[in-house]
Amino acid sequence: MAEPDSRSGPLRFDLPGPAATAGLARRLAALARGGDVIALRGDLGVGKTSFARAFINALPGPDGAPMAEEVPSPTFTLVQSYRRLPADVWHLDLYRLERPEEAYELGIEEAFGSAIVVIEWPERLGNLLPPQRLDLTFSFTSVEEARCAAMTGSGDWTSRLERLKEPERPAALERNRG
Repeated sequence: MAEPDSRSGPLRFDLPGPAATAGLARRLAALARGGDVIALRGDLGVGKTSFARAFINALPGPDGAPMAEEVPSPTFTLVQSYRRLPADVWHLDLYRLERPEEAYELGIEEAFGSAIVVIEWPERLGNLLPPQRLDLTFSFTSVEEARCAAMTGSGDWTSRLERLKEPERPAALERNRG
């Protein structure tokens, strides 16, 4: 997993390939709480859905056990929901949304209240996008499978993102910490 760029501004990660993107998703999943909104931005094919899959599968199932399942892109259904801890996850792909008001038909008001909501194409929500959120923007690089991720958080995401500045520890070390 690439280390974050320490310059001021958004927290940036160089992601040399899909495994690094999945690693970042796992680290963010460990910080997620019910009521969180994670807005995924970037061009078609940049890896937003791959990130969402890894994020969702990094969260434990309702019984607390690891739970990997197929996470299809919700491009045509617009929303998929998953039973996870610490809260249900709603994965929205709003690419086909024509007007922000159409999102009410998806039940977003309910989701914003208690679920972890991961949104691809969040700009389609306009003013309905909650101001308290994590914005994660993926961009292509000159290396074919590499990506850059820039994130900014508002609300309590600001303090939670500080933990991402720390080097990632192998899982075995985390289990052995006091």
